[in-house]
Amino acid sequence: MSTSTHLPILSVMQLQVHDHIAHLQLSQPESLNTMHPTFWRDLDTALTHITTQGDVRALVISSSGRHFSAGMALDTFANPNLAPQDKTPEGRAALSEFLWDMQQVFTRIEQLRIPVITAIQGGCIGGALDMVCCACIRYATQDAFFCVQEINIGMVADLGSLQRLPKLLPMGLVKELAYTGRRWPAQAALAYGFVNGVFDTQEAMLAAAMQCAQDIAAKPPIAIWGSKQALDFARDHSVQDSLRQMGWLQAGIWSNRHVMESVQATQQKRAGDFPGLTPQRTFAQMGLD
Repeated sequence: MSTSTHLPILSVMQLQVHDHIAHLQLSQPESLNTMHPTFWRDLDTALTHITTQGDVRALVISSSGRHFSAGMALDTFANPNLAPQDKTPEGRAALSEFLWDMQQVFTRIEQLRIPVITAIQGGCIGGALDMVCCACIRYATQDAFFCVQEINIGMVADLGSLQRLPKLLPMGLVKELAYTGRRWPAQAALAYGFVNGVFDTQEAMLAAAMQCAQDIAAKPPIAIWGSKQALDFARDHSVQDSLRQMGWLQAGIWSNRHVMESVQATQQKRAGDFPGLTPQRTFAQMGLD
């Protein structure tokens, strides 16, 4: 059993780590888990913590209350310090950089070394849809729905859904959702493979997400890392380029010990014993521990 210590203190979400599984839960149901500056700081802090841990093997992102998230908090646009400055080219250039910074927080979810599973109930609106597009696996409740909300408030969705959804869904459907801003129900999302399963209750959905995370955590972490690297590379490259990359990847991480341990654990009907990933540090952090 492993439990991560020294978890970061967060304001609008909660992070727990137990038995190699991190669970990040949005915890502001009274505000529909909207995304304001504190949300972005908390999310970045949580992802930084998870990135630097070697014992975390899967991440589950869920939320509390009736709705997963209503997306960007509208009062953000009323804040003179945060509202886009559209009067000058310099202000508009700054907006571009500001958006890039926000986009990269979500991209960190996509680029985590470990698989990410999202558990979605009720509304998954605007920026929340951008976020769950970054996950590897998505589960939903019967009452869940997805919405490209930005078009309904006179703007273009700008945090990733228009770039990632075409990799996940037929382009005609993506355009319909992006142009109309209509609600897209969970059963339709299941039919198109956007979500992996639909559940009657939030509790059943979260249990399924945790079970999936446990199944992932039982495998050699380096093999899971390699699988994620190969899949993400193949998504954005040709088959031939991806096959060549696969050869380099496999040669770099191959382990006879992991293969033999997996086979023996299966034969002996026991859990496999595998090392975790090496704790990750940035160059600036080296020598500070």
